[in-house]
Amino acid sequence: MAYEMQIAALADPTRRAILAELREAPCTVGRLAAGLPVSRPAVSQHLKVLSDAGLLAVEPHGTRRLYRLAPGGIDELRAYLDALWSDALSSFARRAEEVARIEGKDS
Repeated sequence: MAYEMQIAALADPTRRAILAELREAPCTVGRLAAGLPVSRPAVSQHLKVLSDAGLLAVEPHGTRRLYRLAPGGIDELRAYLDALWSDALSSFARRAEEVARIEGKDS
């Protein structure tokens, strides 16, 4: 399930910082590394994890690669979270109805 890889990828604060930077514009590894407190090889490793999770698109640009947010990259994660939230709200509503029935019988 891709959303599990995405959750794991997003758990790391450096990866979230990379995604925040890429929200602004596509970047090369060097540009990303310049703004982060980790080495360029470490940034490359983080980019691989994000790419493997389907969150990034990579575009060759001369001898460099530009990384950008993948269109639709979080669709499966969003669907999972929406379903999770919907299920939780439905469960809460059912419980509230049960409590209301019980309290109505006690009156």
